[in-house]
Amino acid sequence: MKRIVKLFTASVILIAILAAIAVAKTLGRTEIRIDIHQNRELIHLSTFAEPPQFAIWLEDPVSRDLKTVFVTHRVAAGDWEGKANVPNALPYWSELFRKNGKTPGQSGNLGASDLVISGATPKADYFTIRVEVPPESEWICWIEMNLAGDFNDAYPEIDSRSYQEDEFKDGQPALLYRADILSVERSEYNPGLYAQSVWSSDTVFIEPVGDGITTAKNVFDTIRISVNRPKPRLINKYKIKEI
Repeated sequence: MKRIVKLFTASVILIAILAAIAVAKTLGRTEIRIDIHQNRELIHLSTFAEPPQFAIWLEDPVSRDLKTVFVTHRVAAGDWEGKANVPNALPYWSELFRKNGKTPGQSGNLGASDLVISGATPKADYFTIRVEVPPESEWICWIEMNLAGDFNDAYPEIDSRSYQEDEFKDGQPALLYRADILSVERSEYNPGLYAQSVWSSDTVFIEPVGDGITTAKNVFDTIRISVNRPKPRLINKYKIKEI
């Protein structure tokens, strides 16, 4: 019985020590958390009824270095189920990170060991991603989103006058959201709709959001960015290692 008590006491002490270490590791650190809610009803109204492609990246406003936080797998890998390429899926992200053979997800002086996080297109209503940054550092957070097959009168599948078909079944163009962030704990930001990104004849154009954009503006009906201390964890997989 005494042996069991000793083992139990030792286990409790060990757990307490590990918990204290995990908490101590969060001191003096900040983490950017991005929460997105997708409008499932609106997505189902599109031709393909599939969730949108999107990318999230951070830009250092001084050095202009870039770091992808997340990008959907199809865009990152160029996996389009039989299509060689869909250049207008996320044209701005592709222009920044793929042009001239850049490593997908990195640009500038960020460490080569810190690679882009990519994953399957989220099908759940809510999506959350976190990335650790230095305390009180400044960032521009960019989010680019495109829902395939969201045709409307301004962006039809087939133009009734010219009979020209939307080659990539894209519908409305990709949209860009932007938020300027200071990584101070308990800060919150709501990225605003910034522009539309359009690919045409191997050139990417960043344009003001046109009157022809309708349902695309509501595919992400909530975007919230918060800055907090990281949750205690023994292994941290979100930290940006080199800046």
